[in-house]
Amino acid sequence: MAKVLITGISGQDGAFLARGLLEKGHEVYGAMRRGSTSKTGRLNELGIRDKINYCTLEVTEFANVQNVLNEIRPDQIYNLAAQSFVADSFQFPHYTSDVNYMGVLNILEAMRILKLDTKLYQASTSEMYGDVLEKPQTEKTPFNPLSPYAVSKLGAHSLVVNYRQAYDMFATSGILFNHESELRGLEFVTRKITSWLAEIKLQGKDALPLGNLSSVRDWGYAPEYTDMMIKMLEHDKPDDFVISTNTEYTVRDFLFMAAQEVGFDLHSEGEGLEEKCFDRKTGKLIAYVDPRYFRASDVVYLRGDNTKAQEMLGWKPEILAPEIARRMAIYDLKKAALNTPGL
Repeated sequence: MAKVLITGISGQDGAFLARGLLEKGHEVYGAMRRGSTSKTGRLNELGIRDKINYCTLEVTEFANVQNVLNEIRPDQIYNLAAQSFVADSFQFPHYTSDVNYMGVLNILEAMRILKLDTKLYQASTSEMYGDVLEKPQTEKTPFNPLSPYAVSKLGAHSLVVNYRQAYDMFATSGILFNHESELRGLEFVTRKITSWLAEIKLQGKDALPLGNLSSVRDWGYAPEYTDMMIKMLEHDKPDDFVISTNTEYTVRDFLFMAAQEVGFDLHSEGEGLEEKCFDRKTGKLIAYVDPRYFRASDVVYLRGDNTKAQEMLGWKPEILAPEIARRMAIYDLKKAALNTPGL
């Protein structure tokens, strides 16, 4: 049994990861930010809230990080703490960098100073590829970030490589492509789609505003990706791995797949900023492009190549975008039927 510390445990990935580690018999510590209210909704949803040991941790404060790591002395750390919303990173670039870059530096430095024999997993992201320089993207594809979020994550990713090489640390990064689930935050486009469609269907909500419907993403299922995180730290040596499904779908594809599950049969009219999506059965406007949801610079194509993960770790995703859209739509239909707020 390992003693495991998870930062960002209250998020989608943190909750699924905690469940997977508990199922393996590990002792799980969940790092929570200071605050009067603990955000444990996802942990409640999975029935594991009371099985976790909680500690207060601000990754941006080195003294706090060092004290917590010295007290717990974990065998493994999964660093999932981040300002992870790309759009917000343009409004709050300093905060984004503090959490996503300095937070990782604080953890690595604390591990080094305390001489901890600890394995570290760092959550990297496909957003680092930005304006992609090759298709599909592998571990060897050059990075070309297009947002403060991606830049901060790339800096952290490089730190992990540097500390691994300079100090012989077991520090691994997972370059995860988009991964979704029923526990995804409502601010992310996939969950925004499924929750909004359910409310249109059952509560008469107005049409859904979206950004670039032609953006392409490689969407996987979050529980499969957190299982992969565990495999990375169980591997005999640290390395960096692309975690993806090797498939591609547009935002429009995801919208249409989710809409079908909700009971709409969509078709598009117009192009670009003029595109609108109507239900064939009723003629009702269901979704439309709104320029407010375009970013200052936008990543329009991401598709991973997980060959290395398949060959070295024996991992292959099974749940792809059509099934993910179906599961999320069903979940949000149930939420809307009960008039229950989302996570």
